[in-house]
Formats: sequence, C-alpha cells, structure tokens
Amino acid sequence: MTESTTQAAIDPFEDPETRNKMAIRALIFLLITFILGTLCIQGFNLVFQQVGKDVGAVQQASLITALPSIVLGIVCFIYGSLGDFVSLKKLVVMGLTVLFIGSIFGFVANFFFTANLWTVIIARVLQTAGEQVAGSAYLVITTKYLKPSLKVIFFGIFTAGYQVSAAIGVFAAGLLGSISWQYLFLIPAVTIFFIPVLLRCLPDNSGNGEKVDWVGFTIFGAATMFLTLFFSYSNWWLCIVAIAMYAMFGVYISKAKNPFVTPAFFKNTRWIMAISLILIFYFTNYCMSPIFNAICRDVFGITSSATVSMHIVWAFLVAAVFGTSSGAIVDKIGRQTTMIIAACLMIAGFAGCAFIISSGIIPLTLMACVFYAGAGLMYSPVVSTVLGTLPNEQSGRGVGMNDLVMSVTASIGISIFGGLMSSDSLAGGSLTGAVGRQAVYSNLLLIAAGVALLGLVVFLVFHKKIYAEK
Repeated sequence: MTESTTQAAIDPFEDPETRNKMAIRALIFLLITFILGTLCIQGFNLVFQQVGKDVGAVQQASLITALPSIVLGIVCFIYGSLGDFVSLKKLVVMGLTVLFIGSIFGFVANFFFTANLWTVIIARVLQTAGEQVAGSAYLVITTKYLKPSLKVIFFGIFTAGYQVSAAIGVFAAGLLGSISWQYLFLIPAVTIFFIPVLLRCLPDNSGNGEKVDWVGFTIFGAATMFLTLFFSYSNWWLCIVAIAMYAMFGVYISKAKNPFVTPAFFKNTRWIMAISLILIFYFTNYCMSPIFNAICRDVFGITSSATVSMHIVWAFLVAAVFGTSSGAIVDKIGRQTTMIIAACLMIAGFAGCAFIISSGIIPLTLMACVFYAGAGLMYSPVVSTVLGTLPNEQSGRGVGMNDLVMSVTASIGISIFGGLMSSDSLAGGSLTGAVGRQAVYSNLLLIAAGVALLGLVVFLVFHKKIYAEK
C-alpha cells in the first residue's frame, strides 16, 4: 500500500487538529437541513386546523401534528441511538432520501389530486422521519466530536436554528395558507442536494461496530407509538397495549445478550431526574402557536393566517436570539441559574397571555415573546445537563432518549391541548375573569403555566443530586 493510499484511508475525525473543522462543516449542512424540515413542522402546527377544514376532517385535524410527532419521537430515539452503533453517513443518506420522497408525495397527492387527511398525514410522517436524521446526527456529532468548550455553544446554535425555522415556518404558513398550504411540502425538498457534501464531511464510523438491536428498537418504538396514540384517541386498549409492550421491553433487555440499552441505563438516578425536566418543560412545546392563532381568530376576529404569522414570528425570532446567546449565558452564570431564569420566563409568558387575552394582539405578542425567550434559553442548559449524567459511550443513546422524550411529551401535550381547544369544556369561566371562548384559551394558558411551574419545582428539588459527581 502506498503512502498516499494510507493517508486517504485515514479518517480525518481521528485527527484532533482536523476533527473540529470537519465536524463544524458537517454541522452547518445538518443544521440547514434541520431548519428546513422543522420549518414544515411549525408551519403545519400553525395551519393544521385550516388543513383539517379543507380536507373535511375538522375533529381529526390535530392528528396532522400529533401523528408525525409520534414518528418524530420514535425516529429521534432510533437515529440518536444508532449513532453509537453504525455510520452516520448511512443514516443521513437514508433520512434525506425519505424526506425528499415525503416532500414530493405530499405536494403531488394534495395539490394535483383531491386533498385527503391521510395523504397529508402520510406525507408529513415521511418528511418528519426523514428530516430528524439531521437533528439527531447534529447532536451526536456535537456531543462526540466537538471539544468541550464548543459543545454548549453549538447546542445553543441548534435551538436557535430550531426557533429561526419556526419563525420562517409560521410566516411561510401564514403566507401559503392564504394561497395554497400544499406548497409547504416542497420547502425541504432541496436538501437532497446536500448529500454529496455531507458524505465528504461526516465521519466514516460513528459506533462500536456491534450488531444493531432491531428487536429492542422495534419493541420500544411500538410501545411509544401506542402510548402517544392513547392520548390522541383516549382508547384505553391503546394504553394497555403500551404498558404491556413496555413490560415486554423490560423483560427483553434483561434477558437479551446485547440489547441496545441495558437495565443499568435506566437505573442511573441522576439521568432519571434530569430527563424528567425535559418531560415536563417540553410538554407544552407545541401549544403556544396554535393557541395564539386561535385567540387571534376567535377573540380578535383575525382570520388571515398571514396577519397572525406577522405577529407570532417575532416571538420565534426572540427565541432564536436567546437560543444563540444561551451558550454565552451559561458560561457566564452557569446552567442552574440559566434554567431557573428560562423556567420563570416560560411561566410568565403563559400566565401573562392568560391575563391579557382580550387586551389586543400587541400585548399578546409581547407575552408570547416572553415565553419563547424562556423556551430558547432552556434548550442548551437542559440538554447539556441530561447528557452530562451519561458516559461518553452512551451519548448517542442519550441524545436519542432526549429527543424521544422531547418529541413524545410535546405530541401528547398538543393532542390534549388541541382536543380541549376544539371543545367548550373549559368555557365555564376562568381565574382571569374571561368567559366563553376566551375562558377556554385563558384556562389552557394557565394550565400551561402550571406545567412550567411544576418543572421549576422539580428542578429546585433535585438539582443538587442531578449535578452531583458520580
């Protein structure tokens, strides 16, 4: 073998001097892919009720958001966990291909043919499953390959990218909702052209070479799917099946020779306490935008999605600013103080919206900005806190579990809140003095503030144990 051949065979990720440079190049294109994919998620979050009306399925409209969110949670976990076992190049190529197929199918099936609830959902499921590979690969590379001083910064950039995509998404949804929401499907299709660049920048190997435990992935993913469907349909048999499959998963990992995750993973009490923070804080992650949209429609009489998006977009931009700054803020005041401030901002934003619900769209927008400032500030410290409770060799599974919990808890939250939004069960009155439809939205916002308050209480109770040395 010649010297040049030997050098060509060397993985640049093995060289500390080039590792950060290669990782950052890959992260740029992964972030763009993630932004474009998330743009669709947030766009459909804003207009899912309009889509439901257009396809003649108003009562099932929340499924347009809920079912792709279920898939998002499952593939988040699978993609992140697979980062400990197989090549990221294979995952990225597969993900971007699925994203492209979903984009083209969604547009063609719903634009050139009669729009249908299930063609919308199938396309959104494919898009969601495909785009998340970029997010998971980004987090795995950040956790495994960047030097410690850059990790918190790139976590902050990631959440900033999420919020920027959300801002563009609601703006695009407002604009295209007035023209044809089907065009939303086409936005991330361009990412198929990123594959050649990513193949050059991603590491050849990103795992330990062990055989992938597809049986374990399948059981755990199916259990999560049935659990989330229970909250969407409220059929108890779905809950029973979920519990049975989780029990089966517990028995499986205790007996299997090489499960992808061992029982010891779940016995890490520091991790359990830390992941509970994501479970609580992100329960209402998808709720502000549709509630804001509903208030504008039913309280202020604003029926134009474009007009609504011109206001809520500022909240997402605020979140992007705070997300970008979160790394520097954490370096200055620490993760614990940052998380407390972020939680207080989320509480104040939700509660503030509840109490000024009839004051006008400008005050409502300002309070939404307060909430999203907290949401943007929260991501970097909470994710780094959770991953800090795990050894480096489990970082991929940690990323996967973070994404799973974040997505599933948000999908459960939007299913519950979406159902309550479309009913009058909370219309009897509110602590804020609101009545009728105003009371519905005011009470939902107060409940959301209570969820964020619960997260803050849990953090204050367990923070010393979470940050304790192993």
